[in-house]
Amino acid sequence: MYTRRMAVVYETEAPHGTRTELGPYREADYLELPEEPRCELLYGRLPVTPAPTVRHQLVVVAVLRVLDRFARQRGGYAVVSPVDVVLADHSIVQPDVIYVSPERAAILGQRVEGAPDLVVEVLSPATGRRDLGEKLRLYAESGVIEYWIVDPQLETFEFLENTPAGFRVRLPDGGVHRSAAIGGVELDLEAFWRDLPS
Repeated sequence: MYTRRMAVVYETEAPHGTRTELGPYREADYLELPEEPRCELLYGRLPVTPAPTVRHQLVVVAVLRVLDRFARQRGGYAVVSPVDVVLADHSIVQPDVIYVSPERAAILGQRVEGAPDLVVEVLSPATGRRDLGEKLRLYAESGVIEYWIVDPQLETFEFLENTPAGFRVRLPDGGVHRSAAIGGVELDLEAFWRDLPS
């Protein structure tokens, strides 16, 4: 039986394979943690989130601008990390950027209590394997409608839309991503990378 007196074990590396069993930690444990080191609660484990690079943050800000512009035009909320997104008792994550539609604004409070419409993760060497593995699985299971995975080194976006069978890749049309799941969200990929400070 798990007791709160056990030593806290943080993970500094993402697993190479898929784990099927939950770790010992839950929301109550996560809420008792100190602010440092910064971590998430992912399937009952506590992966550490190291400070991002300048390039990573420039990409995060550029994505936030796109989604904030959309939110101002159509309604909803674009929010940048760190903010806790509670997806289950065993999983509280801090995606780089999220968008929540006005119809689902009730999930916003001190934290986000439920799946955002759109989640964006910008890959980094320390977190990339987790973003492409356990977090991808968690976002699909939790009902995130759309998931963008951004590689700042290769200057690529992968757009995933949630279906009953899980996430499916949606290819841009003529270099422009137009979300079928979140009407009105558009991203001109060439302009995005061209306008990003080098």
